Amino acid sequence: MQKIKTLGELKASGYKPQSIKEELRKNLITKLQKKELVFEGILGFDDTVLPDIERAILSRHNVLLLGLRGQAKTRIARLLVHLLDEYIPVVTGSELNDDPLQPLSRYARDLIAEKGDDTPVEWMHRDERYVEKLATPDVSVADLVGDVDPIKAATLKLPYSDERVIHFGLIPRAHRCIFVINELPDLQARIQVSLFNILQEGDIQIRGFKLRLPLDIQFLFTANPEDYTNRGSIITPLKDRVESQILTHYPKTIELARSITQQEAKLSPTQEKNIQVADVLKDLLEQISFEARESEFIDEKSGVSARLAIAGYENLLSTAERRMLINGEKSTAVRVTDFWGVIPAITGKVELVYEGEQEGPYSIALHLLGEAVKKQFLTIFPHPDRSNDGGRDLYSPIRMWFSDGNIVNLFNDGDDKDYKKQLDSVAGLGRLVDSVNVPKADRYLYMELALHGLAEFDVVTKEVVESKLSFRDMLADMLGDID
Repeated sequence: MQKIKTLGELKASGYKPQSIKEELRKNLITKLQKKELVFEGILGFDDTVLPDIERAILSRHNVLLLGLRGQAKTRIARLLVHLLDEYIPVVTGSELNDDPLQPLSRYARDLIAEKGDDTPVEWMHRDERYVEKLATPDVSVADLVGDVDPIKAATLKLPYSDERVIHFGLIPRAHRCIFVINELPDLQARIQVSLFNILQEGDIQIRGFKLRLPLDIQFLFTANPEDYTNRGSIITPLKDRVESQILTHYPKTIELARSITQQEAKLSPTQEKNIQVADVLKDLLEQISFEARESEFIDEKSGVSARLAIAGYENLLSTAERRMLINGEKSTAVRVTDFWGVIPAITGKVELVYEGEQEGPYSIALHLLGEAVKKQFLTIFPHPDRSNDGGRDLYSPIRMWFSDGNIVNLFNDGDDKDYKKQLDSVAGLGRLVDSVNVPKADRYLYMELALHGLAEFDVVTKEVVESKLSFRDMLADMLGDID
């Protein structure tokens, strides 16, 4: 088809115009019948969001995706492009992507009237048929719909009543395209009103023009529920004109969240080859996000984006890589201590309530990490208060060792040799890890995790001192404070 260059050739080929909603519907039906993947790379929505979107497309609906930040709303919108035909014909030179058999603009109609079947035709790829606009308070009607262009009027020597003096906005230029407005509530109410006719009747109104353009557009809007109360709202008549409103959500399980993080994190080949990350640490990272979404210190209306775990994972490996480079090592494994490098990824991704602001973002990040450690600790080790094994307290040797005044110092940038030496020095720690079913290759990691867990349960004290973590007996630490 792409070899067709004129209107006459297009007519002879048997081409028939179709609306973009029919086009999306047709291609979706084909994919569903062939059991092909429709939304590649979208995880966790298979039984919820994606079926709703598919139903909306089959119903030829415009769509509003409503959900907290970091729930893949924009990514879903961009994937709709793959449901378009690979190429469509347009009148060459048309700014409104006119269909040669259904011309819309004055330019295309005049050109076809002049050249007839010799009217030049070009082919538009589906990637060019996606238009996205971030809604901001300064967006105007002229930006979206259009306005009179006095320069055009002067250059062409035309009166302002002539259609040819109009400078069309983003929406008319998205004719036969997918048009996405992100963060819809941020649009001022009067700007939202300008969308009424476009959504309902398919035409636009520009100042005093008697203009009717039956635009063919697939609209998709995204919005955050937080915006309904904090920054703005979607006016009711506009919501009424959007046929399908679909709610998105965060991953419901640690396993699913981990899959998303592994898919989205951008790592260098060197990091992937030389740095090992145990599964328990991947789970620990995801647990931080889950703890944040439940935390009383964090605004639940704002949400905690999946980007927290993604950025945190990248930082985690970079922390281990930096330590490896400093110590001249060729490879290393991520430690719990390396999570100090994840703190910047946490503090920038959560919105604190008043109580959280009083505590401070750094303290809240440490608190979330501590809660996540506690949860992961209990999936592996017995509870320190209920740890009797046939009358024997599994943690007794560790308690006694620390009560003798011994201290463990784990340096952020310490090499592997010193790291293992410090952990081996704790009496009973290795025996505790050997009593549970953990991978032998990760034995020292679990020894370290046990120490962090015991600190969260107040069996020992953990203190952050500049570039190291110090573990010591709680009673000795209290007496030291008194002295």
